Amino acid sequence: MDATTPGPLTPDVLDRDDLRRALEEHDFAAAFTLIKKWGGLSQNRIAAACQLTPGKVSMIMNGSSRVTSIEVIRRIADGLRIPGHLVGLAPRPWESTDSAPQELRTTRPHPEQADTDAVPWRPDATVDMAANLTRSDLMDRRAATRALAGIVTGAPLLDTLDGWRAPAAADNRPRRPGRLGTREVDELETTARAFRQWGRAGGSGLYRKAVVGQLAEVAAALDEHQAPAIERRLYTVMAELSGTAASMSWDIGQQRRAQDYYRLALRAAHAGGDTLFGANVLAGIARQMLYQDRPHDALELVRLAQDGVRRTAGSRLRAMLHTREAWALASMDRPSGFRRATAQAADALSSIDRNESEPYWIGYFNDAELAGVTGGRLLEMARSQPRAYADQAADHIRAALEQRGPEAGRSYALDWIGLAECAFLLGDTQSAADYSRRAVDAASSLRSGRVRVQLAQLYPYTVGDGAPRALADVRGSIRSLLTA
Repeated sequence: MDATTPGPLTPDVLDRDDLRRALEEHDFAAAFTLIKKWGGLSQNRIAAACQLTPGKVSMIMNGSSRVTSIEVIRRIADGLRIPGHLVGLAPRPWESTDSAPQELRTTRPHPEQADTDAVPWRPDATVDMAANLTRSDLMDRRAATRALAGIVTGAPLLDTLDGWRAPAAADNRPRRPGRLGTREVDELETTARAFRQWGRAGGSGLYRKAVVGQLAEVAAALDEHQAPAIERRLYTVMAELSGTAASMSWDIGQQRRAQDYYRLALRAAHAGGDTLFGANVLAGIARQMLYQDRPHDALELVRLAQDGVRRTAGSRLRAMLHTREAWALASMDRPSGFRRATAQAADALSSIDRNESEPYWIGYFNDAELAGVTGGRLLEMARSQPRAYADQAADHIRAALEQRGPEAGRSYALDWIGLAECAFLLGDTQSAADYSRRAVDAASSLRSGRVRVQLAQLYPYTVGDGAPRALADVRGSIRSLLTA
């Protein structure tokens, strides 16, 4: 089924509250039953659309089998043309084209894509890009709709980032004099640091608008001629604010908007000569590619980052880049490569010199972060091979939880969610129920879309005939939080 093929379900079926609720809760037994009843699809047709066997669909509908694999959920969403947000996924590639007129489908670029891709790697062009992006985000009511459009992947993305390798050009355009001094830039840097902490803790919503508003102010200051040292610092502030806006946009499901801010962050870091933060931004884009099932793109981006800072990166930054590499290799089903890159990350962390000075923004990457990230990757492998990897995943996640608490925000909640899923995979129902309750408690204080998506993956483990009372209570808690 390509982007121009209509889906088998009519809009009125997809708009039904009962179907939406079932999809959001990953209750595919109920969802398939409703689709059969109101959509007029037979079990055989559902099976064919979702690339499942009729027997598998029958088992799902009678409750003897549950859908827990993200890959199967993606096939269901794509086969039945169910928008990604209804099943806890990012917008599917076909969503950005289905609503366009037939003659424009697959040929008309995203409203901002052509402009963004064509921006030369010059400081003045980067300032214009920042002004246009923040203006559309803050003022254009259609921006949210555009932000749901599909992200750029593959060669169209990688080719536009190659300019990061070239030296930054001088900005010789005529501008009116600026009057920012060291004190004002100090305050902007402090604000950018506070915003970044909000983002790591799972803040979004009004916080994101505050970040974008501050970014617009920095762009306006760079439209004036500041002293060279002030200008370099302002570009670094722009890069950090853009990176935070990217993370917050992603957290509320605006994947394309997040990608636009990541690309702005890379260009701002380039204009300010901050290659270390540029490598960090490339690692952020790589992580986004991994969530979009683009591990080959992610690996290319990590290698691009590593090439750019091979002689200048400190121990923590090298360790973080190795974990991104390990993540990509795990997603490509290369366990030996995953273990090698993970060991390199551990070696880098162990080599930290107390006198080594690194940027504040990489300070979060420590032994706890490495343990949590490694546990998460092992958990992904455990979903298909639980006996081989579930115990290992649980050990690493426990190590992370022993070293960080609720102040870690999103990471802390994700650790509990991951540990709960490990227990489910190992058949330890009592521990799974306990860990799930802790996950719900941690998630309830956050406004993180990513946390809620991961929490939704626990729900299918709690359904089915004969589920213990403890799981029934957990199921109700998860449902209440996800529908709040």
